[in-house]
Amino acid sequence: MYADQVSENSPIRILERCCRGGLARGELGVVMARAGVGKTAFLVQIGLDAAMRKQRVLHVALGQDLEHVQSWYDALFGDLAQTTSLEDREQVRADVARHRVIQASADTTFGHERLDDIVKLYGQAQFKPQVILVDGVDWERGAVVERAAELGAIKLIAKRLGAVLWFSAQTHRDTAPTHPTVLTPPCDAYAELIDIGVFLEPEGAHVSVRLVRDHETTPPADTPLQLHTDTMRLVEHGADEREIALPPRSFTLLSGGANGAEAAFGAAAERWGLAEVTFSFAGHQTARERGLVELSDAELERGSVSEAYITAQLHRSFPGTPTFQRLLKSIWHQVATAGEVFVVGEILDDDTVKGGTGWGAELAKHLRKRLYVYDQTKVQWFTWTGDRWTEIEALRIRRTRFTGTGTRFLTDAGRQAIEDLFERSFGDS
Repeated sequence: MYADQVSENSPIRILERCCRGGLARGELGVVMARAGVGKTAFLVQIGLDAAMRKQRVLHVALGQDLEHVQSWYDALFGDLAQTTSLEDREQVRADVARHRVIQASADTTFGHERLDDIVKLYGQAQFKPQVILVDGVDWERGAVVERAAELGAIKLIAKRLGAVLWFSAQTHRDTAPTHPTVLTPPCDAYAELIDIGVFLEPEGAHVSVRLVRDHETTPPADTPLQLHTDTMRLVEHGADEREIALPPRSFTLLSGGANGAEAAFGAAAERWGLAEVTFSFAGHQTARERGLVELSDAELERGSVSEAYITAQLHRSFPGTPTFQRLLKSIWHQVATAGEVFVVGEILDDDTVKGGTGWGAELAKHLRKRLYVYDQTKVQWFTWTGDRWTEIEALRIRRTRFTGTGTRFLTDAGRQAIEDLFERSFGDS
């Protein structure tokens, strides 16, 4: 059976061996991580594994469109087929599609009534799910007691169907400790309802999987899992790092939407079909409004850093006006969840980047993001290696969630550098 050809080293099979055999019918597993770490890819890997075992999979994608989710299945199946030299791959692909239903919605609310409606809809086509994946739930919307009641009702529906449940949950850097061993916010409030909890944590070029809840087992077993960042495929010792060909719509540009470099990044993203998130705040005008997210005062405070720290890192100070200080705080949101950061500007002799853009670059260094700067004076891309800038050629966008920022004073060379970056990255799509 073709499932045996690829299954033994799948992340979910190894995870099941580390805990008490995985989930039973009606039980709930939660995949926790910060934005951009790989929750969607992890759920898709679970869905692929189940469908290849001829289990019926219902994948509910909230705040996403159907094409986005389908592109993840296509890309990760292609990667899986190539790495395992899968035979009859088109027949297997068709078989996986027959065992999987994707229900996508722009809404991020999800309750038992909605699940019941979806099950009834597909029940008419004799599709009774055995694995239910729910990606994109807003765990912080509404009162805890109400959300807990909904989760309990959802688990009852799953048990009635004979299905297992997997949800994703977004954590935040300021509430999730490094190397957690227990459920973290927002999931800790629902510990009695969660049977298995998995935390995804970036470590260098890979993602580690931490089992933070395994039914009543305390402490949970250690999980020897290191996964590739974009594919959530097991990292095999000595294996070459290989890229997968995700379509442009699987990528998201994070930016502030200002005139100059940020507007050029946004325009390029729109032309190439990428998603775009533009961070702003009340009273602040942006040159771009596509994917506009207006940050609240509380959200801005999450990006607050002392003036003394900024001065020490950049060897200069910035205006103390409320608007400029809020702008600096908004930059944290552009960088914190990105897999890599692209900046257009000028590298100074002290290795910082000129102007307000420099704070985004310093944040990327501090948060250990992959950082690339196009220096408009040297007409060259550079990458930060940890202690110095090094020239880099044929640069491409590799991470699905990335920052594009830079100076307002964009030169023709800087604009062309952005255009060439997108052409190299998506020209073969």
